[in-house]
Amino acid sequence: MDIEKKVWEVLCSEEDIKNRIKELGKQISIDYKDKNLYVISLLKGSFIVTADLVREITVPVKINFMTTSSYGHSEESSGVVKIVTDIDEDLTGYDVLVVDDITDSALTMKSVIEHLEKKNPNSIKSCVLLDKPERRRVELVPDYIGFTIPDKFVVGYGLNYGDYYRNIPYVFVVTDKDREEV
Repeated sequence: MDIEKKVWEVLCSEEDIKNRIKELGKQISIDYKDKNLYVISLLKGSFIVTADLVREITVPVKINFMTTSSYGHSEESSGVVKIVTDIDEDLTGYDVLVVDDITDSALTMKSVIEHLEKKNPNSIKSCVLLDKPERRRVELVPDYIGFTIPDKFVVGYGLNYGDYYRNIPYVFVVTDKDREEV
């Protein structure tokens, strides 16, 4: 698919994302008021949502990053989650919030949570910008959700297509129509 020739249908506007991230930051700040918050961002897709989110959180927060892989350059998860880069510290005493760009099959989030549980945190919760429940392959509902979306291939605001388009400030759906047809 040559994405440049396809129609981009905006699913979540830049303004909607900013407003929702502010709401999530406010709620997380309330929920973690007297806790030792440790945010773990799942790279590469969540770096933008994590950066925007932690700026909206008003309680002290420690931030770290993990890299996982299950997609490669495909539009669909392979079903095998690899932890490419792990955090190298004990999480005893921390309340962990794992941030990702999207949960669809939930295989990545479930694998990461199970992995992090072995590092002895007080608690682990998940936060995603986008939730695509129609694609679920395991039982998991993110604790904090930006937007629940339909089962469509989405790009932008951290989500890539062939390692590009993460920098687009909104989330869009790539339709099968060519731009010339519209």
